[in-house]
Amino acid sequence: MGLLRFLSFLILFCFCFDNVVEGSHKIIPEYQSLDINEVNPIHRTGFHFQPQKHWINDPNGPMYFKGIYHLFYQYNPWGAVWGNIVWAHSVSEDMVNWESLEPAIFPSEDYDINGCWSGSATVLPGNKPVIMYTGIDKSIRQIQNYAIPKNASDPYLREWIKPKNNPIAIPDKSENASAFRDPTTAWKGEDGHWRMVVGGKRNRRGMAHLYRSKDFKTWIKAKHPLHSVPHTGMWECPDFYPVSISGTKNGLDTSSLGKNIKHVFKASLDITRYEYYTIGTYLPNKDRYVPDNTSIDGWAGLRYDYGNYYASKTFFDPSKMRRVLWGWANESDTEDDDVAKGWAGVQTIPRTVWLDPNGKQLLQWPIEEIETLRDQKVEVNNLKLEKGDFSEIKGITAAQADVDVVFSFPSLEKAEEFDSSWDNAENLCAQKPSHIEGGIGPFGLLTLASENLEEYTPVFFRIFKAPKKNVVLMCSDASRSSLSPDLYKPSFAGFVDADITDNKLSLRSLIDHSIIENFGEEGKTCITSRVYPSLAIGDNAHLYVFNNGSETVTVQNLQAWSMKSPTVMN
Repeated sequence: MGLLRFLSFLILFCFCFDNVVEGSHKIIPEYQSLDINEVNPIHRTGFHFQPQKHWINDPNGPMYFKGIYHLFYQYNPWGAVWGNIVWAHSVSEDMVNWESLEPAIFPSEDYDINGCWSGSATVLPGNKPVIMYTGIDKSIRQIQNYAIPKNASDPYLREWIKPKNNPIAIPDKSENASAFRDPTTAWKGEDGHWRMVVGGKRNRRGMAHLYRSKDFKTWIKAKHPLHSVPHTGMWECPDFYPVSISGTKNGLDTSSLGKNIKHVFKASLDITRYEYYTIGTYLPNKDRYVPDNTSIDGWAGLRYDYGNYYASKTFFDPSKMRRVLWGWANESDTEDDDVAKGWAGVQTIPRTVWLDPNGKQLLQWPIEEIETLRDQKVEVNNLKLEKGDFSEIKGITAAQADVDVVFSFPSLEKAEEFDSSWDNAENLCAQKPSHIEGGIGPFGLLTLASENLEEYTPVFFRIFKAPKKNVVLMCSDASRSSLSPDLYKPSFAGFVDADITDNKLSLRSLIDHSIIENFGEEGKTCITSRVYPSLAIGDNAHLYVFNNGSETVTVQNLQAWSMKSPTVMN
């Protein structure tokens, strides 16, 4: 694999702008090849995807092929920190139970000898899958390459080969060779030519470089990018795909075009470590993407997830006619902690994604298959919570649970006045945390809580009055999630574009030891948090509903399940 050469490259890898590769992962050479003999299971997840040990990051090239779901992902086979990255490969019949295969791609050629970075998969007509990925060559340039199955009749696609005509896209003089990566799934135009986008930047302008091909082998750069935005920095892991405006949850093949279609463009911003997307119109005759005026095109724009979520990738699942979204949730502890526990990083639960009927945003929901892990169930109805009340939900495993709850309130009269300067949801959540009394709210769940509430991660709503429409704030606040003083414990938050004229709000939380995925108001706003309690572990974790607002809140209906662990074969 050329390990010494690869490690030499990693030592050079930094945030410089001129003559070495940019990157956003911390480089710790002494840990990169420190193999793990023993894994600490305390905070490992029970039903989220993660290998048995070592580091993972971006999901790569997810696809459905001959009845099998494939997930590739950035993986360090020799350590629990970033480095030595290969394309690991796992397969599943349901995206719940997984079998690990040998890595699909690893550094081996001049054009990728210094690293095989993120990319995508495209299934060509005739059921022919192709992987496109970023390699780092001997000159430390980021260049685009492709790989094909050695045996396309094998539904598991165990072996991949790199054709001799690689690389397929090399940065020209107008492109930054240290910021040119992560090719998208390709789509086919009405002219029969294929298109793909490669993320990049020019100075501080985010770029979606566009390439075209007649045969999927020879790629020509277009004269203009598909899209670009000033002052946004490097666009990592771009994604571009169609969504139906019909109001259904049905997904569309990536090459779909037509009158009843909008397009989504997503970029992972290296500067902020958050992802932003817009909904807009793709102009095939010009190969341009134009966001709707309802989508802010930049840092203040829409996000898939307002928490610990990055480097996401979607794919079209033809077996169930849906678009599925994968995302990476990094750790929030230290690199020393990662080495001590022997692993780092998890993939979030795959989500079905579709266009909200209002046409202004996407909706997301955990894939239905995850419900096959539901086990022991409890249900609560019409539980009234006065100011200061909290009630424990007993009868389930609170550290590994699926919770779906609808809250109601008699009126909106007691809502606090909204200050128009509160344009940052995270700051507002930190300013008004769950223990600070409000009018309507804060109310919600106390997840991964210790018995005496020394530790807890609240997931809650707070409602404000505004001149045109009430404002709903949704928070997942990790500030009290652990007694450990050395952890990153942010207050993640987002505003919910909810119609609350019926005086109800819904929340679904997937709780899994060190990760909590939250879906507000049927998937309008999603927040993922990584937390590491020192007391609320395993059977010592508790779950509560609470209300710290002056308005009475009713738990109209709550259903909660203990979650079984899936089968993972390594």
